[in-house]
Amino acid sequence: MKKYSLYLIAILFVTASCNKVIDVYPTSNLYDQAFYQNADEVNKALTGCYNGMQKPLYFEWQVTELRSDNTLMGSPTSGSSDNREFSDLDMFMPATSHSGVYDYWLNNYYNIYNVNKVMYNLAVNYHPETGTITYDSAHIPVTLDDQKRMSAQGSFIRAYHYFNLVRLFGGVFLIHTPLSPAESKFINRSSIEETYQLIIADLQNTINNGSSLTFASINVNDYGRANVWTAKALLAKVYLTLNRKAEAIVLLQDVINNSGYSLQSTYSDVFSTTNEMNAEILFAIRYKSGKVGLGSPFANLFAPSGSGQLIVNGDGKGYNFVAKELLKKTQGGYDSSLDVRYKYNIGNYFGKIYPKKHISNVIYENDSESDWPIIRYADVLLMMAEAQGYTPESIALINQVRARSGLVLYTTTTINSVASFEKAMAYERRCEFAFENQRWFDIIRFKTTTTTLDPVAIMQNHFSNMYSSYYSQYPQPLSLIDLQNMVTPQKLLLPIPQREIDINTTIVIPQNPGY
Repeated sequence: MKKYSLYLIAILFVTASCNKVIDVYPTSNLYDQAFYQNADEVNKALTGCYNGMQKPLYFEWQVTELRSDNTLMGSPTSGSSDNREFSDLDMFMPATSHSGVYDYWLNNYYNIYNVNKVMYNLAVNYHPETGTITYDSAHIPVTLDDQKRMSAQGSFIRAYHYFNLVRLFGGVFLIHTPLSPAESKFINRSSIEETYQLIIADLQNTINNGSSLTFASINVNDYGRANVWTAKALLAKVYLTLNRKAEAIVLLQDVINNSGYSLQSTYSDVFSTTNEMNAEILFAIRYKSGKVGLGSPFANLFAPSGSGQLIVNGDGKGYNFVAKELLKKTQGGYDSSLDVRYKYNIGNYFGKIYPKKHISNVIYENDSESDWPIIRYADVLLMMAEAQGYTPESIALINQVRARSGLVLYTTTTINSVASFEKAMAYERRCEFAFENQRWFDIIRFKTTTTTLDPVAIMQNHFSNMYSSYYSQYPQPLSLIDLQNMVTPQKLLLPIPQREIDINTTIVIPQNPGY
């Protein structure tokens, strides 16, 4: 069982305001001026920021896995409002007022605000004109070492949130210091380039000032905290996304050679609740069962509805159903007869195909122990292959991950061209990271890092694969052509929540094209 060091902060630090506007202070921060008095209190607030990563993750599957070719929403004939909203995301037709999109957006900004309060009290300043971070004398009595150690972790959390936001929405509101409601009304969307500039500066701050202990040397009480290696891996993914492959390779090679992280011998060991924060997990969003308000809800969200106690205690919601193309090797899915990842990731309850990866034994409903992996060592290896491109060394990296799946390893005969390499790399990532909210981001990134994989074509092919068995079953269904035409380069981004646009009467906030 995990230690409690990351969970002792009061729940006040991670609860949201009843007023869903990012320029209104969350109620958790109403008394923070009296709270930030010393290093111990700042460290507790930082722990609250780690816990604050849970809330946006609650909605993240809707804007990632569901938008990808991995999952669908239960029954196409359901008339429930939840199912309708989920299906609108799945079919690339979300309204600008979509509640799931807004909740995801809002909860990312709540935690960015909490991080900004930590950084402010540590006197850590971001300078957008130069893209650099500097330190002043802290507002509270802390040593310079504590100042840098805690700010390095805060920087990582803020970079993580903004990286997700910029990939999903494009340029967003770039808020890097606490603002009053009046000040925030003059903040408009920054460009994509400006957003990435902050992300890179934050991750460089973590690299420059975070812990560089190798995995075996990390104190158990620091499991789950961001360090130099987690920042290098995430920055490498940022660089890959920006097609800065050479810079990504340098970072990834350092993690591979020097971090002490490694693959687990079996796939199931990676996710076992008795083996948490193992050598494969560079970073995870952590959960704690025991009815302390920090348990994972995903076992109950993803278990099939109507399964009673047979899958998980308290029944399931039936969200995030598996697209049946994942069951078919001919459609880019698992080789189910051989791949151990298929057996671990996918369950079948009387024909209801559900994602099994995040389901563990639960005593109380919505209170699972299972952490959610964000960066795994397998990801580091496969990113390195993606960055290097079609080479024998890259094929060997893919095979390191593939070896524990039970599948035959690739050779220079089975992978004999750029196209076959990119197909194999993308396939391995899909099977390895299924239901970890990676697939959508991968599809989008492939547009930049590969020459043969296009996100619009991938999603149009998905609609073709699933049309007769699923999409054609909707009441008054779209034709396959009309459905495929919903996928456009513009619709690869989500809409900026309309409420953010409407509530600001001071400036004009532009909506993303196509909405």
